[in-house]
Amino acid sequence: MTQNANTDGAEHRWWRRPSLVPLARVFVVLVCVSLVATDGWLMWKARQVQLRDAEIETSNLASALARQASDTLKKADTVLLDLVERLQVDGTQPEQLQRLQGLMRQHVYEQAELHGLFAYDREGNWLVNSFGEVPPGANNADREYFIYHRQYPDDHGAHVGKPVRSRTTGDWIIPLSRRLEDAQGNFAGVALATISIDFFRQFYATFDIREHGSINLVLNDGTLLVRSPYREDLIGASIAGGQIFKSLLPQSPTGTAILPSVIDGVERLFSYRQIQGYPLVVIAALAEQDILADWREDTSRQLVVVMLLAVMLALFGFYLLRLIKQGQKTEIELMATRDALRTFNKRLEQQALEDELTRLANRRRFIRAISDEFARAARSQKPLALVMFDVDYFKQYNDIYGHSAGDECLRTVAEVIRGGQKRPADLAVRYGGEEFCLLLPETDAQGALQVAEQARVALEELGVAHAGSPWRRLSLSAGVNVCQPSPDMAAEGGPQRLIQGADKALYAAKAAGRDRVVLYDDKVEQLIG
Repeated sequence: MTQNANTDGAEHRWWRRPSLVPLARVFVVLVCVSLVATDGWLMWKARQVQLRDAEIETSNLASALARQASDTLKKADTVLLDLVERLQVDGTQPEQLQRLQGLMRQHVYEQAELHGLFAYDREGNWLVNSFGEVPPGANNADREYFIYHRQYPDDHGAHVGKPVRSRTTGDWIIPLSRRLEDAQGNFAGVALATISIDFFRQFYATFDIREHGSINLVLNDGTLLVRSPYREDLIGASIAGGQIFKSLLPQSPTGTAILPSVIDGVERLFSYRQIQGYPLVVIAALAEQDILADWREDTSRQLVVVMLLAVMLALFGFYLLRLIKQGQKTEIELMATRDALRTFNKRLEQQALEDELTRLANRRRFIRAISDEFARAARSQKPLALVMFDVDYFKQYNDIYGHSAGDECLRTVAEVIRGGQKRPADLAVRYGGEEFCLLLPETDAQGALQVAEQARVALEELGVAHAGSPWRRLSLSAGVNVCQPSPDMAAEGGPQRLIQGADKALYAAKAAGRDRVVLYDDKVEQLIG
C-alpha cells in the first residue's frame, strides 16, 4: 500500500464521521445572521415605539388645541350672545348704542382673543363697534357671514365664517357671528365677534413641533384658518383634497394617520380632532423625519457597532474554522502515518516470519508455530505431525543449472509443498537451504504419510529435469514424525524431539535411496543410532 492510498483511506474514515467544519461554518453564519437579525428586530421595535410615542404626543396635542379653540370660541360666543340680547331687548337707540359700545370695549380689553365686536343693521350698515368710530359709508352687507344669516333665517346659532381682513385694522380675523331679529322674527342685522388670527399664531408658536411639524385650525369644509409655522399666503387656502377630509373625517371625528401633506408633500403623523359645537377641526402633525431623527442617528451608530461585531465574529469564526481544518488535516496525516507504519510493521513482521524466496513461513515462524501447536495438542489430546522434506541432489542441480535455476527449483518445490497445506492451521515452511517442513496439527501417522506422499508424487509428475539425478528429474525425500503431546512433554522439549524425529526419518529416507517417504519409529531410531 502506498502513502497516497493510506492518506485516502484516512480521509475516507475521517469524512465518515460527522465533520465539524460544515457545522462550525453554519454556526458562525447563524450567529452573525442572528446578531444582525436580532439587532434589526430591536431597531424596528424601537422605531415602532418612537412612532407610538409620537402618536400619543400628537393626539394629546390635538386634544389640547381642540379644547383651547373650543374655549376661545365659547368665550367669544358668550359675549356675542350677551350683545345680541342687549340689541334685541334694549333696541338700537343712540343712548343704548353708546352704553353698549363701552361694554364692548370692556370685553375686547379683557379677552385677548377678541379683535373686535360689531353690530350691523339689516342693510349691513354699522350700528356700533368696540373701536368707537364708524368709518364713513361703512357697510358689510357683502361679507360672507352677513349673507349667510340673511339667507338662513332658521339658523340661530353661532356661525364661524371664512377668514377675512378686518376693514377696521387690516388684520386677519376669524368672524364669529349671530343673527339679529326684530320682534316679528325678521332679519334685523348681524352681531359679530372677530377673533384675531394672530392670537392663535402666537399661541401655536409656544408648542415644540420640531422642524417640520405643523398645527392647523381648519373649517369643516377644508378652509385653512391658521397654520403654524405661520404662512400668510395659506390663510383661506383649501386642504379639502387631503385624506383627512376625504376619507378619515367622514368616518370618525378623531383619528391619527401617517400621510403626505397636501401643502408641502412632507410625510407627517397627523392627529385631528373635530371641535364639538363648532364647524372646526384642529390638526396637529409631526414630520416622520423629525420623529425618527433620533432613532435614525441611534440606529446608524448601533448598526455600525453591530456590523463591526458581526464582522469580528465572522473573522474569528472563520479563523477557528481554519484551525479546525488544519487540525483535521493534521489528524488525517497522522492517521495516514499510523496506517503506513502499521502496514510497514506488518510487512516487516511478514518478512521476519516469511522466506523471501519461496514466500513460505521461515524457520523463525516455524519454531514459534510448533511450540504453540504442541501446547495446543497437549491440551486437546490430539496428535501433531511433522513432515520434513529435502530436495534430492540439489547441490548437483545448482552446479549443473546455476543458482538462478536453483532458486526457481526451490520455488517450484515450495509450491508443491504449499499444496499440502489444506487447513488454516497447517503450515508449510522453508526450514533452510533445500529443506522444507509441513506442520500438520490434529493429523495421525497415516494422514501425515499420505500428505507427504502426495507432495512427493506431485513433484514427480511435474517432471522437472535434473541431469544430476539417477531419475533424470527432481525428486523429494520426506521424513514423517507423529506424536501425542502431553503437558510434561511440552515442558521437557517435546517440540525439539518432534523435529529431531522427523529429521531422523528424513535421513533414513535418503539413506534408503531417496525419492521416498519414511515414518519415524523405533526401527529408524535404531538405524540412525
